[in-house]
Amino acid sequence: MTATLPPRTGVQTRRLVVIGNGMAGARAVEEILERATPGQFSITMFGDEPYGNYNRIMLSHVLSGEESDTDIFLNTLKWYQDNDITLHAGCRATRIDRFAKLVHAVDAGGVPSVTPYDVLIIATGSSSFMPAMEGLTIGEEADSPRKPGVFAFRTIDDTRGMIEYAQHEHHRRAVVIGGGLLGLEAARGLQAYGLQVDVVHAGPHLMNAQVGPQAGEILRQSVEKLGIEVHLKARTTAILGEEKVEGIWLLEHPRIECDMVVVAAGIRPNVQLAVTSGFTVERAIVVDDQMRTVDDDDVYAVGECVQHRGEVYGLVAPLWEQAVVLADHLTGKDRLAAYHGSRTATKLKVAGVDVASMGLQGPEREGDEHLVFSEPKKGIYKSLVIRDEKLVGATVLGDTSKVAFLMQAFDRGLPLPAERLEMMFDLGTPTAQVGPADLDDDAQVCNCNGVTKAALVHAVEGGCKSVGAVMDKTRAGKGCGSCKSLVCQIVEWAAGDAVQVDPAAAWYVPGIPMDKPALMAAIREQELRSVSSVFAALAPDGAEDAKSKMGLASLLKMMWAEQYVDERDARFINDRVHANIQRDGTFSVVPQMRGGVTSPDQLRRIADVAEKYDVKLVKLTGGQRIDLLGVRKEDLPAVWADLDMPSGYAYAKSFRTVKTCVGSDFCRFGVGDSTALGIAIETKFQGLESPGKLKLAVSGCPRNCAESLCKDVGVVAIDGGRWEIYIGGAAGAHIRKGDLLATVDDPAVVMTLVGRFMQYYRQNAKWLERTYAFVPRIGLDRIRAIVVDDSDGIAADLDAGIEEAVAAYRDPWKEGGEPASAGQFRTSLPLEVLPRVPVR
Repeated sequence: MTATLPPRTGVQTRRLVVIGNGMAGARAVEEILERATPGQFSITMFGDEPYGNYNRIMLSHVLSGEESDTDIFLNTLKWYQDNDITLHAGCRATRIDRFAKLVHAVDAGGVPSVTPYDVLIIATGSSSFMPAMEGLTIGEEADSPRKPGVFAFRTIDDTRGMIEYAQHEHHRRAVVIGGGLLGLEAARGLQAYGLQVDVVHAGPHLMNAQVGPQAGEILRQSVEKLGIEVHLKARTTAILGEEKVEGIWLLEHPRIECDMVVVAAGIRPNVQLAVTSGFTVERAIVVDDQMRTVDDDDVYAVGECVQHRGEVYGLVAPLWEQAVVLADHLTGKDRLAAYHGSRTATKLKVAGVDVASMGLQGPEREGDEHLVFSEPKKGIYKSLVIRDEKLVGATVLGDTSKVAFLMQAFDRGLPLPAERLEMMFDLGTPTAQVGPADLDDDAQVCNCNGVTKAALVHAVEGGCKSVGAVMDKTRAGKGCGSCKSLVCQIVEWAAGDAVQVDPAAAWYVPGIPMDKPALMAAIREQELRSVSSVFAALAPDGAEDAKSKMGLASLLKMMWAEQYVDERDARFINDRVHANIQRDGTFSVVPQMRGGVTSPDQLRRIADVAEKYDVKLVKLTGGQRIDLLGVRKEDLPAVWADLDMPSGYAYAKSFRTVKTCVGSDFCRFGVGDSTALGIAIETKFQGLESPGKLKLAVSGCPRNCAESLCKDVGVVAIDGGRWEIYIGGAAGAHIRKGDLLATVDDPAVVMTLVGRFMQYYRQNAKWLERTYAFVPRIGLDRIRAIVVDDSDGIAADLDAGIEEAVAAYRDPWKEGGEPASAGQFRTSLPLEVLPRVPVR
């Protein structure tokens, strides 16, 4: 790929080339754009990965399912276009000719290119360290591929591969090599896929680079309570298996059987390009206080590939500080700007455990004060090191309520209270917490995105008066989210009486400036029955918003039932073809099996379809159904016809499934016919449109084999022919035990109350708000009063609304058998060439 650079318009336009499109490289460019004068630079960037810039810190959230990989991008490809940046994505720089000022590169197809520069920034970052061990690769050659089942944990592609491999039905156990932050996050994320996970760590205790032995031991206990087995002082010598991973071999430890191995044993700076090109490299690329390489005044370096004053930083906060200095110097805003190193302080959530670490782990000199509090059963540990009335080190696990003050005391040398315990606990005296007014302007509030207090205040002074507007402007709170509370406090303090409640926070969908009650009232008053008519009547300037279409379509279906006017372009791909798109562009088809009950005839049809259409994987789901994965788009109508079974709605924000146990007919413990009741509920409410997924279960006795207590709606039979109804449970990325709504004597009353609650939820929940968030927000007592006691006199209306929705049900697989448009079931490109992310 050859760079296309705009012509130089004069000496003021300098050709700036950045090698590296990761967090450091992109952040340096952002800072330069903010300071540069028009036409000062024409910018070209090289990135190894075929994507825009994303937040690597959030990869553990993607692995665990808390975020999708599309949610963690910091700069989309459009951002590069909008800023006139030529991005060579998926293109690796191979050599820098410092004398001719040329960057030699090669793209993914092997096509070479040469790009000239006036100023160069090296931001090649770091890569996963793969310790020497037998069986890591297939073959002995240096470029041999890794053995199937062996993963690093560094990139989006690494994470996607781990998720795909972990979901394989035959994979049961994973080993994570490395007990640092990344390893523990990987272990916790893999648990989401039902895997038994072991952590193998060569060090004497977990996170030994950040915390001391006592804290490491308490962390181990907390991690093992999560079901993760920890092996300390354990060095992996071999990965077993000929064709794929079958286990690992530990020195002086027994063999561990496993199906996949994740190597999270640390990172190493990517310096090979610098070495090849003749730059001074020790532990990393050596730079001065202006982030300039010591070999060339026109070549700078920033990020994890840099060594400054003997230090190499692997945390994100120093990267942001380096980027600011580099931009100030390079643009001429402050030629004397200098980077003097960073004092690293981190506040993290590691495998669900709050951890903060800064400075020394323990006393190192005579006279150092050392305060320690330990409560292992609760997973709490606090250690403070004080020298000459200054905090020089702190380690906190489990209770981080005082960390805001500790970080400021460590970074800025705030005065310490005479009563030292105030630094650890609230003793009823004036607290040692730091308010917004007490924070220094350069205090870093958001570690993930390097946002200071001054940046937040500047955004407020620039016209952002709501928390949401400030977050959008600065990106504060857009990473792990742990700083949102402090961001809110600073914005409210800075804006004072002018602070505004973020109006968009109450909007049902982002493109229509109305909350749900006002939106529904306007829709009914104007009789708006299609998504396009809602945009035309209610959106600013009638503009359509893609992010709002799915929510509006769902709302209109709920409100108008059979009178809703369907529009193909108001649906996303899953709803257009009534199936769930997969990573490779094929689709997943899940037929309905009411209550998890099937028949030999249905099983034969499923087997015949799987063979006839070369289905790649036949998988039993957690909802007691069968999933056919790998169906080609053009085969979908024929698959539905041959199955001749209703849709299971595995692709929709709707009523999904009712899981049941055997119940009283066969089980010797059963006290209620859970199977019959579950089938009745699923038959009546199948496909019901809702703001979020609805998963239900009916258990025939309190042993709860159908897991009714962790469903959106759960029903449990108890002695005396009675039934308990639970609402607001969850067992996915969020875990919550359902609340007891009512205990009734009649299955018919169960049906009524279940339908009434779901209709109240449909009418009042926010878009994508699951019941586990809706129930606590409204309050159990309030919901019980409305749904069970009819305190507001709307029970009859709720019952009528749900009956209208039930009467409007149509099986989409019957209606979708004939294409609604010529391209509905046509694959426009062969699957192997479908692009995942467009590249400029």
